[in-house]
Amino acid sequence: MKFEPYPFEKLTNLLKNIVASKEYKPSVLTIGEPQFETPQFIQEALKDSTSLLKKYPKTTGEENLRDAMRDFVSKRFNTNLNDEQIIPTFGTREVLFNFPQFLLFDKQNPTMAYTNPFYQIYEGSAIATRSKTIHLNLTQENGFKPSMGEDDLASCDLVILNFPNNPTSSVLTLQELGEWVKLALKYNFVLLNDECYSELYTDEPIPSLLEASTFVGNDKFKNVLVINSISKRSSAPGLRSGFIAGDSEILKEYMKYRTYVGCASPLPLQNASAVAWSDEKHVASAREVYKKNFKIAKEILGIEIPKATFYIWLKVEDALEFTKKLYEKYNVKVLPGEFLAREDAKGENPGIGYVRIALVEDEEKTKDALKRIKECLDE
Repeated sequence: MKFEPYPFEKLTNLLKNIVASKEYKPSVLTIGEPQFETPQFIQEALKDSTSLLKKYPKTTGEENLRDAMRDFVSKRFNTNLNDEQIIPTFGTREVLFNFPQFLLFDKQNPTMAYTNPFYQIYEGSAIATRSKTIHLNLTQENGFKPSMGEDDLASCDLVILNFPNNPTSSVLTLQELGEWVKLALKYNFVLLNDECYSELYTDEPIPSLLEASTFVGNDKFKNVLVINSISKRSSAPGLRSGFIAGDSEILKEYMKYRTYVGCASPLPLQNASAVAWSDEKHVASAREVYKKNFKIAKEILGIEIPKATFYIWLKVEDALEFTKKLYEKYNVKVLPGEFLAREDAKGENPGIGYVRIALVEDEEKTKDALKRIKECLDE
């Protein structure tokens, strides 16, 4: 298998011969990792559970964690799941890599489609499954919303959406998600939405594909799955706590597969994760921080505030040159959009001409970095 280097490795290579300005403190706005302390009550739950290290964790997850996750889905998305419709996972990255391998194993010539630009693990799973890839380009012209032609829909086995979207920050309405559910049923492909940014909304709560499935009458979630995580919402990526939920027929067999993968979460992590999933106050506080950062970005850069995530998908004339200049003259790192996307069948890369800026710092550091970006843009 031959995998592409990760975007951050490409960035390192792009900047390796450039000496950053010493006039400014370094500012790294490249990775979607919240730069805030994990809330204390989550840390305490972890510390109080260390005695459980003597026990093997179950692949199915402990009951308290499963209950917390199902309660979250119920309260947040008005969707009640039974125990067979949700599986706790070790974050979501491992799921995005191994679930396609499970799902597509018996397919002779599998086909995957996913949004482009994308989280690179989607591409990794396509390579690992020897899948034909269909890129669903997200562009300014289509409002950063995906679509597929009938021939592609008919040939596809798995479609991975990512809304709220990384990196474009676009969202899909309940009705738009519902149309995708209808397509999954009509053309009999599995539809998975990566919803890891669902809780970082700036105004109205963002709908889940599970809600959309019920909305269009597919209350058993046939062919429909979602994944979610506490990494962003709880500033706790190190807990590696996520879930996959939806079609119980698919998840029943996937659960068997997972017993061989060996990625069960240690019990102290599960206990800390359960309290994180059960609390919404700390999430509301985090949302306010990111919303304030977006307001600062609007004031300084003149952007429209997105409906979700903590990313700015900033249009520039030449992303590679801008990235190098910004680092050299202002000591700020951002990520060129073309590193997050690929050329589609027509040779078009929808990431060209954009940089991704992750607003994951506090107000003071965010304001300082954005002012430097503005100066660079104005030169």
